[in-house]
Amino acid sequence: MRPEHRPTRHLSDLAARFGLEVARGGADAATVTLTGVAVGSADVLPGDLFVGLPGLRSHGARYAAAAVESGAVAVLTDAEGAALVAGQPDAAAVPVLTWGPDAAPRGLLGDVSAWFYDHPARDLTVVGVTGTNGKTTTCYFVDAALRTAHATTAVVGTVELRVGTQAIESPRTTVEAPVLHGLFSLMRERGATACSMEVSSHALALERVAGLEVDVAGFTNLQRDHLDFHGDMEGYFRDKARLFAPGHARRGVVCVDDAWGARLAAEAAIPVDTVATRPDPVGGATAGWRVSDATIGLDGVGSTFVLSGPDGERVDAASPLPGLVNVSNAALAIVLAHRAGVPLADAVAGVASASAVPGRMERVVERGGGRPLCLVDYAHTPDALVLALQAVRPITPGRLVIVFGSDGDRDRGKRPMMGEIAARLADVLVVTDENPRSEPPAEIRAAILDGVRAERPDLADVHEVSPRAEAIRTALRLAGEQDTVVVTGKGHEPTQEIAGVFHRYNDRDVFLEAVRGTGGDEVPAEPVTVLDATGSATVDSVRTGLRDLATRARGRRSIAVVGSLAAPVDELDAVGRLAVRLDIDRLLVVGEGVRAVHTGALQEGSWGEESRALPDVAAAAAWLTAEVRAGDVVLVTDADGALAPALDAVRGAAR
Repeated sequence: MRPEHRPTRHLSDLAARFGLEVARGGADAATVTLTGVAVGSADVLPGDLFVGLPGLRSHGARYAAAAVESGAVAVLTDAEGAALVAGQPDAAAVPVLTWGPDAAPRGLLGDVSAWFYDHPARDLTVVGVTGTNGKTTTCYFVDAALRTAHATTAVVGTVELRVGTQAIESPRTTVEAPVLHGLFSLMRERGATACSMEVSSHALALERVAGLEVDVAGFTNLQRDHLDFHGDMEGYFRDKARLFAPGHARRGVVCVDDAWGARLAAEAAIPVDTVATRPDPVGGATAGWRVSDATIGLDGVGSTFVLSGPDGERVDAASPLPGLVNVSNAALAIVLAHRAGVPLADAVAGVASASAVPGRMERVVERGGGRPLCLVDYAHTPDALVLALQAVRPITPGRLVIVFGSDGDRDRGKRPMMGEIAARLADVLVVTDENPRSEPPAEIRAAILDGVRAERPDLADVHEVSPRAEAIRTALRLAGEQDTVVVTGKGHEPTQEIAGVFHRYNDRDVFLEAVRGTGGDEVPAEPVTVLDATGSATVDSVRTGLRDLATRARGRRSIAVVGSLAAPVDELDAVGRLAVRLDIDRLLVVGEGVRAVHTGALQEGSWGEESRALPDVAAAAAWLTAEVRAGDVVLVTDADGALAPALDAVRGAAR
């Protein structure tokens, strides 16, 4: 997601501003104009500066030729990278700039990206949230509060990248610096005035947020996670604490329920508000904001509490999600939004009215008609699992059934801990696979079961089931109407990584498909969703539309119909390639003028009949009339409105 009207910068100005050396192509450097910045060769658009960073496994400069093929007009790297570029004949046509030996490459990348887009975040109110658990929920709560004071807001986080009403699937919790500052530029262009964003510990350690100073930084908690990356809890804490420093945040709001939060509040070099949300918070004695009288609604939908402030404030507040953990998230969000300029009463009302957060205590199937209550939650750490199960227990008349696993190629020490917690707090366990990655799934399950045996030596009511979809179906067969089935670990995630391959998969969708197959009250099929982008499409808007299509589909069948576009062949080719990368199920390319879109799709992957080049609109309309079915999500896009009959065919199928 980049601004539609991309800025231009001269390469010579970049070199002068950041003291860069021209390693090759000095004569050309004076005339090169940049229209973007990219750090991944797959993200390069024509006119971009490609930045080749040294990496843990490979140097980014090794991909300079691919970047140039995609349209990069210059390369910025270090001395080692310049030598690598020199060995790639296909990259010889562009100037190469280098930074000095004392530069911090990733910090420089952030500063360059912010400079290129003219520091767009300075025109926004930005709230950044970090911590082990609760970042996503708190971020969405903050956004709900910000929307009471800002007509257009944005969200950057684990689930999505959203500007106003447009959203795409997020590749990671915090995107790389060029993408981030490009997003801020798009926000400014579209009139957004506030942004709520998640800031991961990886992003802080790898300086993905360099060049950004948030208005208010929030801290939820620190619990065991990512020790494979940070080494130990002390290293994990130090990386989280980077956000609470001058130049990174103007002020902070810290939850002091745990010792790490209390320490962060004491050591931060910026003004900090402290929030205590539990009955026995570590930093409660000096907390400025306090939660009291917290109650969990027996309907299982939400909780209420009283929030008291340092200046005598006292407000009745509510969390729209169940559990004391979401009381903590809501209280923190209210104070964050208030310190970001939202009146306290408005912040309280905004959080209380927040809509469901994808994959966070998400109610997928309601109790009734012989079916259990079915929930999806992202809990993937020991502490988060405790909080999730404690939140669900009070709203469960019968047995609590959990479907869970643990990640491969990540902290192995938490696997038996997760098993012990589930065995202690749930009634029925279905142990399955999460994201095995390169590890044998059975070995991960065995480590979890070692922890289960510490609590239940006889493995009573414990089931080991793979694959994950079958585990969910098993849980539904085991559960009755008074029971609750909670699937943890993946939350909103749209894929499952097995042996290095990302398979389209979503817990929510599997739940719904499984419930439809159990009989009882019929769950109505979702209708056809029509995304009308006809009449004024550009290559950039089609790219955006494809990403939006992939996000909205979330397990449903996605169909893209692409008509006339005024663009060079290489840009049309790139559109087809993007459709494959986004796993669009069906691509219809209408008319000879855009055939390159179909060609790009074929060259990117073995699509066969999944990508079709159709001669005219009539053929497209006929295909859509015959093939579109309930639940499909269909994007129809062109530059001149000629696809109107195809759009009518989709709408006819929707009826």
